[in-house]
Amino acid sequence: MASQIELIKFVKISRNATTPTKGSPRSAGYDLYASRNTIIHPGTNAIVPTDLKISVPHGTYGRIASRSSLSVQDVNVQAGVIDEDYRGPVGIVLLNSNVCSFEIKKGDKIAQLICEKIAYPALLEVSALDITQRGEKGFGSTGKRKNITSKSPTSKKKKDNNSSESESD
Repeated sequence: MASQIELIKFVKISRNATTPTKGSPRSAGYDLYASRNTIIHPGTNAIVPTDLKISVPHGTYGRIASRSSLSVQDVNVQAGVIDEDYRGPVGIVLLNSNVCSFEIKKGDKIAQLICEKIAYPALLEVSALDITQRGEKGFGSTGKRKNITSKSPTSKKKKDNNSSESESD
């Protein structure tokens, strides 16, 4: 039995829209393009239109991801999910964390569309969750090293031959 080809369907809603492209056959995402010139001032975000409507395959959602070429310039995607049932225009929320304004021109690559499998579980409220080894430790708890001494400019680290610094998982 031949497998069915999954398709991302799209509609161009203006002449300014650009068909999504892949950089190579095995690229994870399709490049999305700006349909208008936009300036994003330092420390602000903007919704950059693509002038596309996109339908992702059943059982997936479209994740809008940053492009590395923009990330190195401190311009990143701030939000980005295309739900399986969404049919409206796709706009890309970009944040400029740089100290200079960032100019986007019509036709510039601004983000990537990555299709990811999704489950649609039901919710169940319970009185307590199961106990795990990690428990409620979060916000970097799995990457902390033991026996770390502050390296602030006013304190000096004392050499202790008996201490060891090791990373915990």
